[in-house]
Amino acid sequence: MALQLKDLPFRRDDDQTLHSDVPTVVTDEHPQLYNSTSAAAHQVNLEDDQPQPIRKGTTFWMILSALIISFFMVVLEGASVGNASPTIAGDLSITQFAWIGTAYGLSSTALLPLSGGLAQIFGRRPVMLVSLTIFAVGGALSGASRGTATLFAGRTIQGLGGGGVLTLSSIILSDLVALHERGLYNGLFSLAWTAASGVGPVIGGSFAQSGHWRWLFYMNVPFAGCAAAFVFFFVRLPTPPGSLRSKLKQIDWIGNALVMGSTVALVIGLTWGGVEYPWLSAQVLVPLIVGGIGMAIFMLYETLLATHPLVPVRLIYNRTSISGLVQTGLLSVPLTGLMYYLPVYYQACTLASPIRAGTLVFGVAFTVAPTTLVAGALITATKRYRPPIWFGWVLLLIGQGLLTTLKATSAKATSIGFQILIGVGIGAVYSSTYFPVLAPLPVEQNAPALALYVFLRSFAQIWGVAIGATVLQNQLSSRLPQAFLETLPSGASVAYSAIPAIPALASPLREEVQVAFAESLDVLWRVLCALSAVGAFASLWMKGLSLHTDTDRRWDVNKAEGEGEK
Repeated sequence: MALQLKDLPFRRDDDQTLHSDVPTVVTDEHPQLYNSTSAAAHQVNLEDDQPQPIRKGTTFWMILSALIISFFMVVLEGASVGNASPTIAGDLSITQFAWIGTAYGLSSTALLPLSGGLAQIFGRRPVMLVSLTIFAVGGALSGASRGTATLFAGRTIQGLGGGGVLTLSSIILSDLVALHERGLYNGLFSLAWTAASGVGPVIGGSFAQSGHWRWLFYMNVPFAGCAAAFVFFFVRLPTPPGSLRSKLKQIDWIGNALVMGSTVALVIGLTWGGVEYPWLSAQVLVPLIVGGIGMAIFMLYETLLATHPLVPVRLIYNRTSISGLVQTGLLSVPLTGLMYYLPVYYQACTLASPIRAGTLVFGVAFTVAPTTLVAGALITATKRYRPPIWFGWVLLLIGQGLLTTLKATSAKATSIGFQILIGVGIGAVYSSTYFPVLAPLPVEQNAPALALYVFLRSFAQIWGVAIGATVLQNQLSSRLPQAFLETLPSGASVAYSAIPAIPALASPLREEVQVAFAESLDVLWRVLCALSAVGAFASLWMKGLSLHTDTDRRWDVNKAEGEGEK
């Protein structure tokens, strides 16, 4: 039955804004039927005409610059530290150097949902400034560390700030740009991500080899200061009214405690599983079970009991948003796995140095951003997000399938060609899944939806590292010559402890070890390809919905500037 304008109980207020008295229900069929102060531009898409994009002023571009600088800084830090971790661990006598990265990822992921809620309650600018400050303090503490405790404390503090920066960058962009024209701007963020991910390993390797790894952390302080200055002077979005007590009451304390505790437990289990302890050991099973039960309790609490839910149930009421969230998580696993373990292939099988291995993965890194820009421009022009996503998944599956043919003796040009296919596929999907997540939801739900979106992406990246470590540990333990295994430190990650020893091995043992690495990585590529296939299947669930043509008026930058002038 066709829906007619006269059938809806709309009313006009004195400000000529069109409102509706229909219940607040979000579905795939009529995603924009909701009670909203911005409902005028969402009248169930009864008209085909789309408004022309508004010309962006100087303030907009300064805000965008602040967001991109902040985003680039956080991604660069994460990309560079991994390559320098063995050197840092050696200087500080740290036996578990994997925790240099894990401490950061754990804290940033656990606090991501909270950062979205704080942005709704206290405003965008204060939360962004606090996040940048925390990130800088953590960097300074990490750079000045003289032992394990200080370094891990600094990395944990950095993670708290970094998670907030990533979430607030996406939320503020959604405040400034309507969904129907956001594709191109998402592409700019992907360009920053690609640049940081590409140069990060090289920078990290350079600092590590020169013995100046502390500057990997110190350099974040001026970066954060520059970004904070831009945010302070230009991100003048409205601040929600209310006393501190009333705002504190709006925080979902129980929900936050549940999701933080569950995330920490799951990350610990994933980090230890198959590397530090066997998967069936109590040290691994207990945190995984506790974390899984905690997540289930969290979802039940959010659905049934929470007064101000951290994750509003409407975010997962429709299949299109669910499809977008599932794709986001499943894409992040192979993306992270490839970026972490392709350098292992080059170091072990081609005997490349850490810096050289970092440059050899540019095939993935520097094809993602251009493709994301093109995909975003296409979505902006056509208002359709499904074709780029489907194209990307197909290309990603083809590239990953070809990657499984790599041998220890394969030419570098061949592997780089496969990387380009994979990079184009990832680029087409990476930011495009953003649209099915948000299209079915009212613009007022941007902040919690984006917080959940970034949370799943970050959490899945931890899975990508954990799955790769587990597969490699198990495969190498069974494939490497026993005489070579006996020379490695007990309890250490086989892959990372074996790589430095390979160039010094005599033939034919060296070739046997290289073949063992190539065959073990082949198993990992197949696992990642299978996960990508599940993501491609999940993309079939989403519907092709129209994109919002307005932003949430509560966070209108022009309104904030007007209030400031008064």
